[in-house]
Amino acid sequence: MSFRPEHDLHKRRFSRNLGVGLTLAAFVALVFALTVVKVKRGDPMQGYDHVVQPVSVPKEDAAP
Repeated sequence: MSFRPEHDLHKRRFSRNLGVGLTLAAFVALVFALTVVKVKRGDPMQGYDHVVQPVSVPKEDAAP
């Protein structure tokens, strides 16, 4: 059983798919790295849940 030679269209499509795949993998790696850096900084993370957070309210001067 012999296989037919690969058509030029398939070679071009493979190179395009490889480029898109590598770009997607680079984007995922970048988002993952930024997430790891943000988590390792240790800053308290607060989600926005439509409730007033005491930290976000400006403090008024207590001295008269």
